[in-house]
Amino acid sequence: MTGAAAGELARPWQPMIGSERLSYLLSAGQVGGRPAGPELREALAIAARTFGVRAVRAHGILSDDLHVYTEAGGEPRYDFSGVDQVYDQLLGLGLRPVVELSFMPRALARDPGATVFSYRAVISPPKDWQRWADLVERLTRHLVGRYGLAEVRDNWAFEVWNEPNLEVFWSGTAAEYFRLYDVTARAVRSVDPGLRVGGPGSAAAGWIDELLSHAAASGAPVDFLSTHVYGNVPLDLRPALARHGRPGVPVWWTEWGTTPTHFNPVGDTVFAAAFLLRGMRAAMGRADALSHWVASDHFDELGAPGQLFHGGFGLLSVGNLRKPRFWALALLARLGGTELTVGIHGDGAWSLVESVAARSADGRIGVLAWNGTLNQRQAGPPDPRLAREVRLSIAAEPGTSYAVAHYRIDQEHSNIVAAWDSVRGLASWPDERQWKLLADANVLSELTPRARHDGSDGSLETRFTLPMPGVSFLELVPRPAAA
Repeated sequence: MTGAAAGELARPWQPMIGSERLSYLLSAGQVGGRPAGPELREALAIAARTFGVRAVRAHGILSDDLHVYTEAGGEPRYDFSGVDQVYDQLLGLGLRPVVELSFMPRALARDPGATVFSYRAVISPPKDWQRWADLVERLTRHLVGRYGLAEVRDNWAFEVWNEPNLEVFWSGTAAEYFRLYDVTARAVRSVDPGLRVGGPGSAAAGWIDELLSHAAASGAPVDFLSTHVYGNVPLDLRPALARHGRPGVPVWWTEWGTTPTHFNPVGDTVFAAAFLLRGMRAAMGRADALSHWVASDHFDELGAPGQLFHGGFGLLSVGNLRKPRFWALALLARLGGTELTVGIHGDGAWSLVESVAARSADGRIGVLAWNGTLNQRQAGPPDPRLAREVRLSIAAEPGTSYAVAHYRIDQEHSNIVAAWDSVRGLASWPDERQWKLLADANVLSELTPRARHDGSDGSLETRFTLPMPGVSFLELVPRPAAA
């Protein structure tokens, strides 16, 4: 049942979304016959206009493919023209970067042979800490000079490295990471004390207490606390901040998703749509950002994908087809600004079946309900024993007539993967005819013809079956009573 206003609806997906390294925007290559760079750019534009996303976080802005740092005759050489190209494109889409300061330029690395990913990003500490500090300071000063102090101070942020608590991303020690944090934060703040810097950008909520304790001793700023989690809902990190005397510091989950495993089929399923909604709802009110990793399947950390639906991290496929979890986030973003109280009762309440409801300024009411679980062993074909009969009661405005629409994500609806399976045969990538068929199927499905409710008694009640996994969105649009 939905009813009274409960305050402003939190939108933890809006601050940022993840992406493949931004140098990929400059790619002239193709994946599955599709142009990689332009399609990634369009995917980020879709995320901005559909979800209201404001920023993009990506790895490798200091990696060698952008030629930021080299040495000649033993002396540093700086070139920020590649950074300018990708950030200009991002700002042209109305987006800002979360500047993840990674990875180490090969010429500056203590161990240039320590790398990760197919593009061999260097994960080593610097061979010269002062030269690292100079690089960060020069980059920050360049960005402020190019884009303006107010722009960078108010809309950008600097995150120190990526998942340094994993050996695969940091070949140094924990102590060396905390030294990196101090040196980096000091270099950023030397340009302007109002610039935001934070971390540790760790895996699985690691090194949270350690960074906060270290920063208390070193005096390093922590303007936001960042970490990652996959396969579960985000924890509440506010108690950790309170323990360290830092209440109110923003909590940013700068990577989050269904699975951390590349090419895991679960990411393309309806299960992932219900999972996304559960995680976003859990983050509301206790995290300032929950950044989905990533926007697009144009992503080559372990090499380019070999087929259309390959278990990629993206909300959008190569070709920018909308996966089930894209539609889940799109429906969440479609909710109005005023959250409405929701009560759920019965078998599976708040364990399988969950809901969020909100009202828009124009009186439109949206109710989003889903049936899902965190148990990925149930990500396969729907189990009819886990379907639930839903009776939805809405406290509507007395005397108001509503047009009622019901949108659905399940195995047969809003599921572009099933549409591809029905036409693909043995193909890995669509041909021209199949791309056209998929474009026609790339839509949000409406379950039944639109109904009306006269609102004479001030309440609306409807019933429907919600499969597991499955998502329903009911939208009530007010109409003049006499219409």
